[in-house]
Amino acid sequence: MARGWESKAVEAQIEEANERAQKEPAIGDLTPEMRARRNRLESLRLSRSRTLAQLERATRPAHRAMLQKTLQALEAEMDELS
Repeated sequence: MARGWESKAVEAQIEEANERAQKEPAIGDLTPEMRARRNRLESLRLSRSRTLAQLERATRPAHRAMLQKTLQALEAEMDELS
């Protein structure tokens, strides 16, 4: 069952990346600042995805609370950069 979920998650990430690629300008058209911002946003998206996956598996309340705070911080930074 885990493999099925994992492959669906990967498929969803690929589709999301393709959609973003169609909406965003080509890398060559970006300034260095825009590229750095774009790279940071992608890093935050990946961290958010990983944190959500960990949160789904977490059972201890303290660990869940830490992951929820992490998720909030990631989303706040993503909103700030968007």
